[in-house]
Amino acid sequence: MKNSNFYTLKGYKIKEKHEITEAMEDYLEMISRHIKTNNYITIKELSNYLNVKPSSVSKMANKLKDLGLINFQKYGNITLTDEGINKGNFLLWRHNTLQDFFKFINKNDYKLEQVEKLEHFIDNITLKNIALFLTNTKF
Repeated sequence: MKNSNFYTLKGYKIKEKHEITEAMEDYLEMISRHIKTNNYITIKELSNYLNVKPSSVSKMANKLKDLGLINFQKYGNITLTDEGINKGNFLLWRHNTLQDFFKFINKNDYKLEQVEKLEHFIDNITLKNIALFLTNTKF
């Protein structure tokens, strides 16, 4: 077989070279979701929402801070930077678009777990086409 365009899942990840990992996206999405109704989120709140240890949240918060996506002081509150707000809004839109799509095709039995897994792997063109489809479809 000649060279093909097929890769393993890890091969696709390496090829794409995402700026942030799927885990970072999950944290940033949850921070953004919470900050829509509050000015900040605490390590403990984020730990509870994501079902992870507070020490894991602190480590991830430092990584997101280093990337310029959040403001965070040890034992302090987490807020979003302008870049974090923009990225977080995209992540929320992506999640909500997929959630609406699965609700439409599965008759409201959309399965949160399915959305959470798929959102990290769908490309922007497909996502925009799903959003366009939903806009043009009565559901």
